[in-house]
Amino acid sequence: MNPTQEQPDPDGVRRILLLAHTGRDDALLVARKVVAALRGNGLVVRVLADEADDLHLDDDAGLELVSEADAAEGCELAVVIGGDGTILRAAELTRGSGTPVLGVNLGHVGFLAEAESEDIDATIEAIVERRYTAEDRLTIDVSVYQGKELVSSNWALNEASVEKAARQRMLEVVVEVDGRPLSRWGCDGVVCATPTGSTAYNFSAGGPIVWPGVDALLMVPISAHALFARPMVVAPDSVLAVEVLARTEGAGVLWCDGRRTVELPPGARIEVRRGAQPVRLVRLHQAPFTDRLVAKFDLPVEGWRGNSERRRKQEGHE
Repeated sequence: MNPTQEQPDPDGVRRILLLAHTGRDDALLVARKVVAALRGNGLVVRVLADEADDLHLDDDAGLELVSEADAAEGCELAVVIGGDGTILRAAELTRGSGTPVLGVNLGHVGFLAEAESEDIDATIEAIVERRYTAEDRLTIDVSVYQGKELVSSNWALNEASVEKAARQRMLEVVVEVDGRPLSRWGCDGVVCATPTGSTAYNFSAGGPIVWPGVDALLMVPISAHALFARPMVVAPDSVLAVEVLARTEGAGVLWCDGRRTVELPPGARIEVRRGAQPVRLVRLHQAPFTDRLVAKFDLPVEGWRGNSERRRKQEGHE
């Protein structure tokens, strides 16, 4: 994960892609404020045409209305107003161009977001003055095979989860790491996650939190009926595989980031490996990930004394 400072656009025009959860009134208010402020500072704001209707924006000077295809091409960054779901949608649109994503959170935990809506003025100022960096986040590539035939290729920033399709039936799977069988589970599913996704579905399934600076892949069984059914952290170049046993009744389903699905008939094989293309997330400040955990989960830290000199420096007293 190598932070890099963004450079000016080659043609001298600074374009910002804006994406918003237009089903929320608070997102619309913040988005309109961002558009007005960026245009007022001479930046060009690019907005999806269907979202522009919801935002009541006209195709005017300093505004570009576009379709989803190549929406992020030529943009300095993408500003996303909403929660993690909206940011994951933005990741789909920006991954091909490498455009970094700046998430503005609207009140939920929002681990993918870098800024809070109440700090939007400072966020706009940081964008205008280019006071931000971008860091690459590991993704996963996901392949689905039926026999020897590749039937689906997908990817995820947070996780790929193999789950049972019917509540009343258990999923029977064999899991594999680096080409060797590890165990067979009767379970509700299996989560294969990235460090970025360790605070998402992986966390809910009982998996470990992994700092974003760690290169690793995670595999976590969901409600597995087995003696050995523990969360695992493996090397970033490992290949994880989940095979749906042929004797399994009914189908399973593959979810990628909770957004894209593939049906899994009995006998399907799912392979997960490090993604060839990362997603870039914007950082406005270099607060340690520990502080982010404490803030997002409201963790109790009263009574901590720590190293007094280091603590003074971290709190800005020196």
